[in-house]
Amino acid sequence: MLQNQSVIPDIKAIIAASKDKAIRAVDNERTLMYWYIGQRIFEEEQDGKDRADYGTYLIKFLSQQLQPEYGSGFSVRQLERYRQFYRMFPIASALRTQLSWTQYKFLLAIENQYKREFYVAESVKNNWTSRQLERQINSSLYERLLISNDKESVLAVAKNEKLPSDAKEIIKDPMYLEFLGLKREAAYYERDLESAIITHLQDFLLELGNGFSFVARQKRIHIDGDEFFADLVFYNRILQCFVIIEIKTDKLTHQDIGQLQMYVNYYDRVEKLPRENPTIGILLCANKNDGVVKFTLPENEKNIVASQYELYLPTEQQLLEAVNIELQNFEQGKESE
Repeated sequence: MLQNQSVIPDIKAIIAASKDKAIRAVDNERTLMYWYIGQRIFEEEQDGKDRADYGTYLIKFLSQQLQPEYGSGFSVRQLERYRQFYRMFPIASALRTQLSWTQYKFLLAIENQYKREFYVAESVKNNWTSRQLERQINSSLYERLLISNDKESVLAVAKNEKLPSDAKEIIKDPMYLEFLGLKREAAYYERDLESAIITHLQDFLLELGNGFSFVARQKRIHIDGDEFFADLVFYNRILQCFVIIEIKTDKLTHQDIGQLQMYVNYYDRVEKLPRENPTIGILLCANKNDGVVKFTLPENEKNIVASQYELYLPTEQQLLEAVNIELQNFEQGKESE
C-alpha cells in the first residue's frame, strides 16, 4: 500500500513535462536549422546576383540534390520558405524559442512588419498554440484593433510596453464568434447565445483578448427589493476591473444601454474595491447603431462599449471595406476640425 497516493500522478506529470520540453527543444533546433539554411541560400544568391535567373536556378538545383536524401522538407517551395524566413527574421538570436516552426510558417505569410510583430508579441505573451495563432490571424485580430487605434498603440500594448488606457484598446469590434457553431440565418434567443458562449468559454476568452477571466453567468443584482440579472461578468487583470457583458440578439436600443449603465454603476459602487479601476460594460449585439450609443451616453464615455458580433469570419473584401470606411471617417473628422 502506497503511503502517498500522489506519487503516480506526480511521476506522470514529470514525464509529460519532460516530453514537452524535449519536443520544444527539437522544434527549436529545427527552426534554427531552417534559418541557417535560408541564410546560406541568401548569401549564395548574393554572390551570383549578376545573373538574373541565378536565384531560381539555385533553389531548383539544391532541391534536386537534397530532396532525394532528406525528403519533402527540401522541396523547391520549402527552400524558398527558408530563404524568406531568413529575410523576414534576419537576426538568429532574436528568434523566439516559445514559437514553433508551424507558428513561424503562419507568420511568414504576413508581409506587414507591424502586423507580424504584433502577432509574435501576442503569441509569446499569451502562450498561443499554433491553432490559436492561426485562428487569430484568420479572424483579423490586428485589423480589428487597428480600426479604433493607431498601429503604434496596438503594437505597444501587445509588447507590454504600455497598459491600455481605455476599453477600446483591447475590446474588438466586431467580435467573431464562428466557434459557437450558430447559423446566421437561424432564429435564436439571447439565452441560446449565452449558453453557446459558456459551452465554448475557452474560445470566447481568447476572442475577448488579454487578461480576461470568467466570474459569473446571470449574476443576480439586488436593488431596493428589485432583482436584475447581468448576462456575463468577467474580470480583466490587466485593466484591473470588472467587465460586464450584456447580450442582445436583436436591434440595439437606448434602453439596453441604460440597463448596462445601471449594472456598471452598481458594480462601481458596491462590488469594486478602492484599488480597482472603474467597471467596463460591453453590449454584445447583432445590430449596432453607433448613433444611438453616441447620444445615449455622456460625451467622452470610455467605459461603455458596443461591439457587434459576427457568426462567420470576415472575407478579405469585407475587412478592406471596414478599414476603408474607418479611414474615410477619420479624414472627414480631420477636415471638420
